[in-house]
Amino acid sequence: MTIRATVWGENIHEHVNEVVGKLYPEGMHETIAQSLRQDKNITARTAVLQDAEHGLTDSVLSQTDVLLWWGHKDHSAVAEDIVERVARRVWEGMGLIVLHSGHYSKIFKKLMGTPCSLHWREAGERERIWVTSPNHPIAAGLPPFFELENEEMYGEHFSVPEPLETVFISWFQGGEVFRSGLTYKRGAGSIFYFRPGHETYPTYHDVNVGKVLRNAVTWAYNPAAPLTSIHDAPNTPVEQSHEPIVERGGKLHKPGEAGYK
Repeated sequence: MTIRATVWGENIHEHVNEVVGKLYPEGMHETIAQSLRQDKNITARTAVLQDAEHGLTDSVLSQTDVLLWWGHKDHSAVAEDIVERVARRVWEGMGLIVLHSGHYSKIFKKLMGTPCSLHWREAGERERIWVTSPNHPIAAGLPPFFELENEEMYGEHFSVPEPLETVFISWFQGGEVFRSGLTYKRGAGSIFYFRPGHETYPTYHDVNVGKVLRNAVTWAYNPAAPLTSIHDAPNTPVEQSHEPIVERGGKLHKPGEAGYK
């Protein structure tokens, strides 16, 4: 089994902020991809905002089993047709892992259908990440909790839909807590939101964070063929009903005619 991951990065802060550039000289996306490649069952390519079609062409997405998304400074720059393209692939079964400030990305808000807002503070405080679902595959091999010495605080209320599972909860030095590892299902696709990852801190160099990301890619992987039929809405003829029926009453459409969307 080889899982094909694509790491998408906004790729702005690395070039305009000296602190970020020193922490991630090859870009945050490449650091994340290198962490994924530590698992022999995962191949990882990268794509960035500045690429043609943001690097997310039909060809790239058709060869992507799990997409990881990191963005912050310019969510608005992502083209709507690319967002729709990615959403279709998620509905068809591609896994999606949304990282840190990607909570405000167009793709996450589209799939959640909510504002995805939260409280925040940039003070480099300690984050303690508690495993709340120790038997979950994403938490495999982790201790009961792990700490990041410096992180941006995210605090409740986090305006997202109720998740299928809460895998992690974070506590911060300032006293706030946050649901920091959430899973969702959208169509045939599995989605994981993971909170840590502020760009001015070395979060993606952390051993436990890397383990979470590799576990999440494996969890989100769907080996089935893309469920392209999820987009269809066929007008089923009377004669193809599973039990015999007699047509009666008025109707809007002719046999076989497409419905309204």
